[in-house]
Amino acid sequence: MSLRLRLTLLYSALTGGILLVFGMLIFGLVSILLIDQADRALLNAAFETIGRLRVNPDGELVLLELLRPSPMTEVSVLIVAGEQRKVEYRTGFFLGVEGLLPLPNGLLEQQVFADTSIQGEHLRILNVPLQAGGRRIGILQLAYSLNQADAFRSTLFQIIVLTAVGSVITAAAASWLSLDRALAPLAAATKTALQIVRADDLARRVPLQGIADDEIGQLVTAFNETLERLEQIFNMQQRFLADVSHELRTPLTVIKANVALMRRMGRLDPESLASIEEEADRLTRLVGNLLLEAQAESGQLPLHFGIVELDTLLLEVFKEMRVLARDRVHLKITEIDQVLVRGDRDRLEQVLINLVSNAIKYTPEGGDVFLSLTKVGDKARLLIRDTGVGIPKKDLPHIFERFYRAEKSRHRSGAEDSGFGLGLSISKWIVVRHGGHIEVDSIEGQGTTFLIYLPLLEGTKQEPPKQEWE
Repeated sequence: MSLRLRLTLLYSALTGGILLVFGMLIFGLVSILLIDQADRALLNAAFETIGRLRVNPDGELVLLELLRPSPMTEVSVLIVAGEQRKVEYRTGFFLGVEGLLPLPNGLLEQQVFADTSIQGEHLRILNVPLQAGGRRIGILQLAYSLNQADAFRSTLFQIIVLTAVGSVITAAAASWLSLDRALAPLAAATKTALQIVRADDLARRVPLQGIADDEIGQLVTAFNETLERLEQIFNMQQRFLADVSHELRTPLTVIKANVALMRRMGRLDPESLASIEEEADRLTRLVGNLLLEAQAESGQLPLHFGIVELDTLLLEVFKEMRVLARDRVHLKITEIDQVLVRGDRDRLEQVLINLVSNAIKYTPEGGDVFLSLTKVGDKARLLIRDTGVGIPKKDLPHIFERFYRAEKSRHRSGAEDSGFGLGLSISKWIVVRHGGHIEVDSIEGQGTTFLIYLPLLEGTKQEPPKQEWE
């Protein structure tokens, strides 16, 4: 059953149900009013009749005067006297019956209202025992015909039912037509989604129909944004797979060539073995980065938090990176504060090594790489600035995206693990998990600056001794 049909049935059922409940309330109220009208007429006639009755010295009932017909037109009156229930007076319906109308046992001795049907007449009866001097001297019965009231209620019931049925049909037709228009964007979204699945075309988008701010419009917008994001991820993964294939192919080709050379030579060649070892190390680093990326993406990369002396960590990275820079690039610490943060020391060291090694890698010979550590408010700020080739403006907003790879103009010939496909995305993940953030600014041909902000450990004091390291 379609959503359109289910909603149409639901709206129709609700409309019919509400009208029926409202109609039954009206029907019940009218029935109560009609019965109350009959009871009032019976009581008025009873008071008038009893007011004209007297008891003679012999204990017999005497009607002082005939009842005026005007108030008695709708009420029939029967008066019986004595134990023999001799009829003393009768009008209306009682002219066609022999005596008292039958009532359940014991009710003839009580004043009571009752309903009965006799000779095709639906009657409302008031039974009134007549007493004098503590003894019963007769019974007064009054009857009011409910036939007209029954006919009115029957007509009212038919009107209520017909109105409810007509309203349900109208509501069903209106709901069916309005839902067809309201659900048209959903039908279009379904059709587009099926076309995307069948054609593997993530570039398609669902056309927006109707109001953009309603629920369906928001759903279509969210669906299109999801498609756009999936297209971006798919393209990045395709590019990533191509880049990884290229990176793996190069060292494997070198290893295979060296092995073939040694096989032809018939002996081990130290230079070929060194090249194989170097390429194996490159493969190890690449596979390690891939594993880290997978763990970070799935949220399973473990972090062991503790108190970290960030200035000591920076000095250790500085000493290690000076070996990599050698005399080709000048590595300097321009400013350093004593800073304590809470974090994973090994992962923070990984971030620093990755950024500093990139700065050295992309800085031409004779260039400079500057490091600094300062306090800015309640944050520690790490700065890594180089005077290298810079990053193209169009690549700058994307370098922290997973699987993104910059243009080849950024890559120096012979650089190991070139590109931004893995290291920077992992570095950003680590910084964010430490409650910080990372920024980058670059001018192509002039250099690049990375800024890392981490929350200071609570209670640490700002003591800014400055030193110059070269």
